Amino acid sequence: MMCVGMFMAILDVQVVATSLPTIQDALDIPRDQMSWIQTAYLIAEVIAIPLTGFLTRLLTMRWLFVVTITIFTAASIGCAASESFHALLAWRVLQGFSGGTLIPGVFSAVFLLFPMRRQGIATTIAGVLAVLAPTVGPIVGGWITATYSWHWLFLINVVPGILSAIGATVFLPKEKPEPGELRALDIVSMGCMALALAALEIALKEAPEQGWLSPLVCGLLGISVLSGAAFVQRSLGRSKPFVDLRTLADPTFAIGCFLSFVLGIGLFGSTYMMPVFLAYVRDHDALEIGKIMLVTGIAQLLTAPVAVALERRVDARLLTAAGFALFAVGLGLSAFQTRDTDFAGMFWPQIIRGVAIMFCLLPPTRLALGQLVPADVPDASGLFNLMRNLGGAIGIALIDSVIYGRAPVHAQTMIDLLKRGDIDTAKLVGIPLAMFVNRPKGPLDPDTQAILDSMVKHASFVQAMNDAWLLVAVLTCAAIFCVPFARVQKNMAPKDLRDGSV
Repeated sequence: MMCVGMFMAILDVQVVATSLPTIQDALDIPRDQMSWIQTAYLIAEVIAIPLTGFLTRLLTMRWLFVVTITIFTAASIGCAASESFHALLAWRVLQGFSGGTLIPGVFSAVFLLFPMRRQGIATTIAGVLAVLAPTVGPIVGGWITATYSWHWLFLINVVPGILSAIGATVFLPKEKPEPGELRALDIVSMGCMALALAALEIALKEAPEQGWLSPLVCGLLGISVLSGAAFVQRSLGRSKPFVDLRTLADPTFAIGCFLSFVLGIGLFGSTYMMPVFLAYVRDHDALEIGKIMLVTGIAQLLTAPVAVALERRVDARLLTAAGFALFAVGLGLSAFQTRDTDFAGMFWPQIIRGVAIMFCLLPPTRLALGQLVPADVPDASGLFNLMRNLGGAIGIALIDSVIYGRAPVHAQTMIDLLKRGDIDTAKLVGIPLAMFVNRPKGPLDPDTQAILDSMVKHASFVQAMNDAWLLVAVLTCAAIFCVPFARVQKNMAPKDLRDGSV
């Protein structure tokens, strides 16, 4: 039941993304404000994730899940019933905040409710759903919008939400809430954390368009740094902070968080770049894009049983290093796309990434959370999952900066080479060679110039996207070098896991 709730929360972002133009037309939203439908959800989600530990202690795992899944379901109904942009934003904030606690809550449950010999299977189920949602989201969103209406993007959450709330009430263990946690709540620290994360998210959203050195972005980043520093100082200075950052003093947990951050860059970055390429370069609609991207999800599902078997028998550090190396290869292969690349050209890179993702998620999760005492797991799970989401946000901002910064550079280079009569560049751009070789002397007529400019624009965009793929691949590969510094405790050793001992 908890995994269903987490899947809904992650899927919600993806299904809405493919139908933003439809929602924009329906509610008469200005085009430059459309992205706030997603940004409002993500900001609220990022703020909620690190609060999971505090809320778990306050309400217990059982009632936290029941309350948040109920709020998420009610907010989904509110989104579907919205008749204005501002009403939709308000419901999206509530939906994002409630959804943000569902993700780390599931990973906490894995290590709090299951014995060690079953944690691998439980982690796999949670991990498959966590990475499958971004993959199937585009096809689900495209199909719903094409078949029904945009309202059903939110209404599909209602029945699973009700069933999950009922199931959690019946099956999750009963614990005693700790209302005394409210007396120890540091409102100032919570405000500083919320301000730091919100300012960072907005800065990352605006940076590709405004520029990283623009006054707005620099101001937001400054606010984020100052409020974040105040949050850290107050949290470390209190005996019972609402988010225990001291867990990061554990080197293995810190390495696990860093790996989660890098995985977020690659995971969210790849699921962002593929639809952009397929829509802008290949002119596919949302449903066609979803069908192509489904390859990754199928590879993940087929790999899951293998990952579980190996994760219980092989050193987690070795599997982590192999997973990130394979993921980097899958990302790097996409750095050689052309304007003609389509399903066939994307097939094997997707297969490799789909296989690798399970090994980038399961072993690092065990490294990060499997060695902690139960009291530390809720806070640690919040930080671990927060790092993946922050990695995704920062990664997408970097990708946009590379794409829209490098595309004009590539375009100018292509124009210069075409003027020199470079045949390879003409092939890359897509100019028929006979036309290029036998072109008449003198300036081009306006129609021909317009066609040529469009072809160069597309070709330069593809090259810029290849640069972004390569950057993400290099970052993913670099993460491997920190893996040997993680330590594996005795209770995580392969022999103990094979013997089934706890």
